[in-house]
Amino acid sequence: MKKSTMHQAGKALVLFLFGAVLYAAIEILWRGHTHWTMAVLGGLLFLLLGGLNNWLPWEMPLLWQIIIGTAIVTAAEFVVGCILNLWLGLEIWDYSNLPGNILGQICPQFTLAWAGLSLIAIVLDDYIRYWLWGDERPYYKFI
Repeated sequence: MKKSTMHQAGKALVLFLFGAVLYAAIEILWRGHTHWTMAVLGGLLFLLLGGLNNWLPWEMPLLWQIIIGTAIVTAAEFVVGCILNLWLGLEIWDYSNLPGNILGQICPQFTLAWAGLSLIAIVLDDYIRYWLWGDERPYYKFI
């Protein structure tokens, strides 16, 4: 591999691991336990959310990045939940008792939580890239 490809792969690995550990830690603090698949999902989502302002213009308001990130996380939770919980029967989570849930896998209450976590992931990714690799200093306009 070229050095720049290796550099990009190394960045992605560090960011994936950071997201995996952070997501698992949040779940443990919130629910008292987690499942290893949630760490994998957390790492992948951290890469996707962090990549938003690498794929979209920096001038895109942070609010829109949060909305897009929330949609990404909610869609991922639904797909992963359908596979792990409904198809494989792992029973990692079940929102059936919450109003507005869809198949017990997603619900409006947690979609709001994903909005907050999306904001944190977007900003953390930007600052990690800035601090560790000297990428562009983050700046935002909310609206």
